[in-house]
Amino acid sequence: MNEDIFSTADNQSQWADSRDELRRALESLGYPTEFADTIAKYIGSPKGIQRMAWYVNYVRPEKTELIVDEMLAIKSEIDTWRERKESQQANAAYTQLLNCGLDTDDE
Repeated sequence: MNEDIFSTADNQSQWADSRDELRRALESLGYPTEFADTIAKYIGSPKGIQRMAWYVNYVRPEKTELIVDEMLAIKSEIDTWRERKESQQANAAYTQLLNCGLDTDDE
């Protein structure tokens, strides 16, 4: 139970740190913090938010459209990765079912 509390606190801290990093990056280009918050919420992953902050800091895009395009690309990659992981887990469960059968207590 204590591990869950620490895990949640660490996760919240990681989210906040990533969001703040993105805020600073976008503020340096003159964008409001609400824009960063919207992007962070849409991306939905601390690592994805960090990638977005890196992009803003190093590319320093001059148009909002470029920032949004990168946000969409990052989100698409995250969604594709998640779908692939879910598929792998489903395939592993199915393979285990084929190899071991249903675990029934009737026998």
